[in-house]
Amino acid sequence: MGSIKERVGGCLADYLSKPREANLQLATSSPDSLSASLKKGDVLLVEGTSRVSSVIKYLTQSTWSHAALCVGDCAETCDGETRCLVEADLNDGVRSVPLSMYSDQHTRICRPIGLSASEIDEVVCYAMDRLGDTYDRKNIVDLARYLLPLPPLPGRWRRSFLQLGSGDPTQAICSSLIAQAFQSVHYPILPAAYAVSRDSGQMRRLFSRHPSLYTPRDFDVSPYFKVIKPMLEKHSDYRDVICWGDSAPVFEIYSDDVV
Repeated sequence: MGSIKERVGGCLADYLSKPREANLQLATSSPDSLSASLKKGDVLLVEGTSRVSSVIKYLTQSTWSHAALCVGDCAETCDGETRCLVEADLNDGVRSVPLSMYSDQHTRICRPIGLSASEIDEVVCYAMDRLGDTYDRKNIVDLARYLLPLPPLPGRWRRSFLQLGSGDPTQAICSSLIAQAFQSVHYPILPAAYAVSRDSGQMRRLFSRHPSLYTPRDFDVSPYFKVIKPMLEKHSDYRDVICWGDSAPVFEIYSDDVV
């Protein structure tokens, strides 16, 4: 029975990882500016082009379907490229990949604020120690079925279907892997907030959430991560941006110094 489930899971993984033919948002920054802006400990969010990306974006009502952690100087080098990102892939499991894999896609850099260099090293080491772990395919059938023309899923159920976790410490999904890495140094991502009654009135109390409950979107909306925009990091001047259709002189559009 186990081998049958593995084969079915493998076939579904192959199907879900195939790219969809759709008009997706292209990269909003150049590969050079993205590379120059990315730092060790940053979380890179990716819009994604696969079928499973569409499912995750629908379930989370978000632009982002994937997350990877920048490991900086701990990166491995292979075939002349530095594999500076650690991620959990549907087919390959936890692996390291070069930034060039996502440089032509719509991405966002989320940077944790307040961590010391040693704490960032701990976060990175946690992720690096997970290299080679398999992708947790529990509930992959649930992800696959959202590609079928079924009635819309009620909003209150969406996140529960992304609680992918068998409890096996040798398995991971992209968001839970990174959440676990930051939780290893007790860094908050997006805690659950509840109102607690006290004699003096109501107080807001934060509770840590299980890593399987985190999605790529949570790093974007987290109050503890700063969004980094590469085109602004390089101190670009908006006057240098020429868009077709603007009422700009013809010589500006064809100027050699316009990128």
